[in-house]
Amino acid sequence: MIILSKVTNFLKESHRLSPTAFYCEMVEATFLISASAILTYTVLDPATKLFIPMYFIGSMLGVVSAVIRKAAFVILLCSWF
Repeated sequence: MIILSKVTNFLKESHRLSPTAFYCEMVEATFLISASAILTYTVLDPATKLFIPMYFIGSMLGVVSAVIRKAAFVILLCSWF
């Protein structure tokens, strides 16, 4: 129960500090997790028309949220993808 409370407080604080970055990160995570799942399930015949654009969109949203939060190494990581 304590862990759930800490996670909830962390998410609320993240949203309070920057709602725009928070929603960018939420959509980014959705795109990147979905793209990874698609790549995992189609590994023998990769569905590149699906997962590559999803990785691109997710990474660009990651760059946007990292710039807003001034997180230099996150910008580097997201730009690499």
